[in-house]
Amino acid sequence: MNCWNLTSTCCLFTSKRYLSSLSWRNRAIVYPQNGEPHEVLRIQSLPSPCVPPAPGTINVDFILSPVNPVDINTIQGVYPVKPRLEGQIFVGGKEGLAQVDEIGEGVDGLKKGDWVVMHGHQVGTWARKRNISAADVVPLPYKAENGLSAVNAATITINPLTAYNLLNDFVNLQEGDWILQNGANSAVGQLVIQIAKLRRVKTINFVRERDDLSTLSQYLYQLGATKVFTYNDLEDKLFRSKIKEHSGGKEIPLALNCVSGPTTSSMVKLLGKNAHLVSYGAMSKQPLSLPTSLFIFENLTAQGYSQARWNDTHSRIEFQELIRVVAGMMLDSNRGGLRPPQYEIFDINSEESDEEATRRIRGLFGVLAKGKLGKKVLLRWR
Repeated sequence: MNCWNLTSTCCLFTSKRYLSSLSWRNRAIVYPQNGEPHEVLRIQSLPSPCVPPAPGTINVDFILSPVNPVDINTIQGVYPVKPRLEGQIFVGGKEGLAQVDEIGEGVDGLKKGDWVVMHGHQVGTWARKRNISAADVVPLPYKAENGLSAVNAATITINPLTAYNLLNDFVNLQEGDWILQNGANSAVGQLVIQIAKLRRVKTINFVRERDDLSTLSQYLYQLGATKVFTYNDLEDKLFRSKIKEHSGGKEIPLALNCVSGPTTSSMVKLLGKNAHLVSYGAMSKQPLSLPTSLFIFENLTAQGYSQARWNDTHSRIEFQELIRVVAGMMLDSNRGGLRPPQYEIFDINSEESDEEATRRIRGLFGVLAKGKLGKKVLLRWR
């Protein structure tokens, strides 16, 4: 049961005094139907969760909730996993960091004050407060006092888990091995660089040509990149021999693809025998074409990866263990742990009316639609 959905009569605001206590009101970013986020999203005041929560559920306060590409696709209606309709609205947000506020009967393994992240699909994290199933969350083993930043915690369940599994689930990489990846400046790409560095695996990273290439390359080298090239370099007929020189002639067993299109077809030719190409995105929106000869003579294996599919095929206990391992890598990011993404926090202030906040949130998503921000956005209720 979701206590505060619009079909519920539980805990409704019933007094003018309560309504005037704006700092305590519950609100969420919702949409009534699919469409472009900057056109359909709105801020809506909602009833507060019931106290005590229903059996098997918990009440949580969200600390930070990221905006991810999957959220955009879900709102547009093109993502395969659909959110649950709550009354006449959908609540946005797949990923987020929340703190347990109240615990319903029969809930084990959680206590008030715990930091939790989402295990369930499309829980609806763009809200100030929620009543959710305890089965839809897992507790974090660390908090701020242990060195885990709220930003790292809030963004742990999609990109960091994807990066970790890409490096662990397909090839048994050893210290000194080399890998290839495109989209190296993406959120996952940056995490791949950092995790590979921790494992002493070397990375050859590809990005598109740009005016600030020198600055971007320097940033990726600071994260731990071994080599950084552009897709234009792949057109050089001598480039393959240059890569062999860099790797000391060692065959490269793994390539990670989030771009697809012709440049990926060229990148794959740098792999050695019995190698794996793992695709987890197609940012170019172009098809991926691979030479048949790579399969016949080089025994190439091409596979796809989705973190959502991994979650569906693994138990909650396995998910929690993966969270524990990756969260441990994030501790003390200033002293060698995984860095949080470059981010910007977007505050939704209690002093604003729903109409004012709606104008601002639509403005934000208008900027995101143009690709002009270049940072991870995290939503925070004030």
